Order: sequence, then structure tokens, then C-alpha cells
Amino acid sequence: MKPLACIAVTILGIGTVLAATDLWDLPPLRYSDTASSDPIAKLAAELAKGERKVEGTMPLEKLRFILKLLEIPEESQILVFSKTSKQNSLIHPGNPRCLFFNENSYVGYVPGGDIEVITHDPLLGSVYYLIGTGDHPHALQIKRDNSDCLSCHGTARTEAIPGVLVRSVFPDEDGQPLLSLGTFLTDNSSPIPERWGGYYVTGRSSLPHLGNRTYKESDDRELPQKSPELMTLAGRVDVSRYPRPTSDIVSLMLLEHQCQLYNQLIAAGINYRRIHWLQKSLDPAVDPDAGLAGKQADESARKIVDLLLFENEADPGENSVEGDPAFQEAFTRRFPKSSHGRSLADFQLGARLFKHRCSYMIYSKAFETLPARIKSAVIGCLHQVLESEPADGNHPGIKASERQKIAAILHETLPAWSGK
Repeated sequence: MKPLACIAVTILGIGTVLAATDLWDLPPLRYSDTASSDPIAKLAAELAKGERKVEGTMPLEKLRFILKLLEIPEESQILVFSKTSKQNSLIHPGNPRCLFFNENSYVGYVPGGDIEVITHDPLLGSVYYLIGTGDHPHALQIKRDNSDCLSCHGTARTEAIPGVLVRSVFPDEDGQPLLSLGTFLTDNSSPIPERWGGYYVTGRSSLPHLGNRTYKESDDRELPQKSPELMTLAGRVDVSRYPRPTSDIVSLMLLEHQCQLYNQLIAAGINYRRIHWLQKSLDPAVDPDAGLAGKQADESARKIVDLLLFENEADPGENSVEGDPAFQEAFTRRFPKSSHGRSLADFQLGARLFKHRCSYMIYSKAFETLPARIKSAVIGCLHQVLESEPADGNHPGIKASERQKIAAILHETLPAWSGK
């Protein structure tokens, strides 16, 4: 058998190996056995050495300490009351779990429970932690989780790698998902009427959704014609137990876009490195980038570019959505502007989320730490799209003037755009 064919057979056999070992625990990554260098790992080391102290004594103060460490705005707060996480026994409509995020990290907290963190490591991708707020006023018990979290966060729903996901369910009055009514995996393309089951949603939507209500087994699967509209959660929950009284609709929509793209970025890196390692192991003289690893990189790049450019973004309805300006301001501040004052984080909130349809996730650590071969393929593909005319199969919805503005923003704000 020729070397390249042998390599192909070996790679096709990965599925058999996975029956015993998850892909991410195979070489070269060895996820579970490899120490992380993410911000929470560094915090744990500094606390152990006495080089840093926890700010605050109460659980909510410690939560804010973690958010500050990870540079996550409190304004991103989302409240989910469905029992769809590790701390289900504490979660119900009166005591929802709060979620916060930026482009690099995700934090969850249930009053009375632990702080959950997913944060990005340059090599490993998503790393999962449970942080106990403890009995001691200045203590945090930080534990990395390589098993329980991955039972949900390492499946086909997350591109078969350690990732993130948003699900919409039909919760009963205690928050338990009524699986007989089904569930939805929510992303950028999901119709609004299928979204936010099990979540509180503050703000306005011109289309109905599944949020802000519970269901019964006797209910049918028919999607709602109207949704309860909330601007604050005061009166629904004890908002003093949370940083904010909101569960912002725009924050929810960003999270759904971001999770899908983040998973694709991490999967691209893990799969490429695995194939590259296999090729070099079987034939040290081969150039993997000229063979199957390169093909994998190019295929991943095309998928990433489609998501970066909001391909198949769902219709938000005639009057779109209206959310909390405080979140939009906090979010937009995180990202660079061009000399003309334009940013990929400028909202439109009309027919689409953003004025310029190229995702802010291009500034994320997940993009920054992509293998060079994949990153160059993504940049090259973006150049081809943005420097050509709209056409079928080439993002026809992005008009020539918008393409020019996106390219100009990237030229000024993304070093990789010019090969730096």
C-alpha cells in the first residue's frame, strides 16, 4: 500500500480507536493528561503560592472576582432555569443559573452552588472548572473537570470535541426538560420561535419564542404565537442574588452565534493536529500540509469563513429585537475600531445582528491560536470573498460596499490580515 493511502486508512480508522479513547485524549493533544496554562490554572497556582488573594468574601463577590479576572462583562448576564447543567438540584424557575461570557470564556453560577468556568487554553482549547466558594471567606476551591462536564460538552453536539453549546427545551414548572416534547440545539441559523426554551429573556422580540414560560406534558409541540415580554426579572426571581436583574435577548443571540463558531475553531485545530501527527508518524519525510493535513485545513477554513460571515443567519423578524443598551455598550468596548470609527462589534439589530457581517470572534483567542496552516487558509479565503463581487455560492447577501468596509476594518485592526 502506498504511504498516502496507508495514512488515509489509518485516519479513517480513528472512529474505531474512539470507541476506547476520545479523540482529544489521543496524541498529540492528550487533553486529560496535559496541564493547562489558561487564566484559571494560573489563578489556582498563584493562590496556592500565596501570590494572590481572592477579592470579596461572599459568593456573589467571588463571582465578580472571577468575572473581572476573565474580563467578562456583568452585562452579558443570561438566566437559565431549565435543569440542563451539572448543578440541576439547585436550579428551578425561582433560582435560575446565571451565565456570563466574552469571546474567550464562559462562567456559570447558581446561588447556593459552585461557580462553573469554561475558558480557553492556547493548546487544549476549552478547559472546564468547578470553583467552590467555600466556607472560608477568602477561599476558592478550584478543580479542573475532565469527565463530568464532557458528558455534555464533548459530543456530536459540540463537533465531537470539548466545546460549548446552547439548547432550547420545554421545561416544566420545576425546570425539568420535558423530553417527550423534544429539544433544539440552538445556533446562528435557528429560527427565533425555536429559541430560549428554559431561559428567561428580557427585551423585546418581534417574533415569538419559547422563553419566559414553563410547559406541561399535555402541551403539543406547536410553537408559540406570542411570548411573555419582560424588561426586568424583578418579581420573578430574587434579583439581589444576581449581578443584574436582566437576561438580555441580544446577549443570548450573541452566545448562540459564538458557541457554534468557537466549536468549529477548536475542532479545526484538534483534527488538523491529529492528522498532521499521524502523517509525520507514518512517514517523517512527508509534508503533511501538502497532503491530508492540508486538505483538512482548507476544508475547515471554508466552514469557519461561512460562520465568520454569518452564513444562514436567521431572520429576526420585521422589527428584529431590542435589548439592554448597557450590554451592547460593554460588548462593543471590547473590540478595536478603524480610523473611521467602524468596528466588527457595531450592532445593527435590524435585519441582522451586526452592521458589518464579519464576526468579532476573529479577535478571539480561539482564532489567534489556530495552527498557522488553518489561519492562513481562513485569511486567504476571506480575502477571496471580500475582494470579489457578490455571487451565488459567494455570500450574495453581503453587498460590495459592505465587503469593502469589512476588508478596511480588518486591514487596520487584525495583524494577521496583512500577514503580520
